[in-house]
Amino acid sequence: MFTDTKALSSFSVDDSGRAERFYAETLGLRVSRDDAMGGVLTLHVAGDRDILVYPKDSHTPATYTVLNFPVDDIDRAVDELTARGVRIARYAGMKQDDKGIVRDGPGPSIAWFTDPAGNVLSVLEQ
Repeated sequence: MFTDTKALSSFSVDDSGRAERFYAETLGLRVSRDDAMGGVLTLHVAGDRDILVYPKDSHTPATYTVLNFPVDDIDRAVDELTARGVRIARYAGMKQDDKGIVRDGPGPSIAWFTDPAGNVLSVLEQ
């Protein structure tokens, strides 16, 4: 039924201005804003798969990872995020190294962080 449909992903934030600055300036993504739609943001990511970020007054941060960024070198990515003021999240029960990276899990090496609205994001090594 959806074989030829391009799927669309979206999530909410409490302040689209703060989110726009974070995704554009801190993460370096190309971001467009549609004020006619109430400040909806479009994150333009590689692979022609845009992601919608919409403001929501009753926003509750996602308790799961809403967006993963595959990287070639997770150490470099975590160092760059930290240098830009991003705090790597620490989770009880997760075996994270000094940088906050889980290296010995069932999947790829991964580190989590949050956007200004508290949504969980990650970098994971390809």
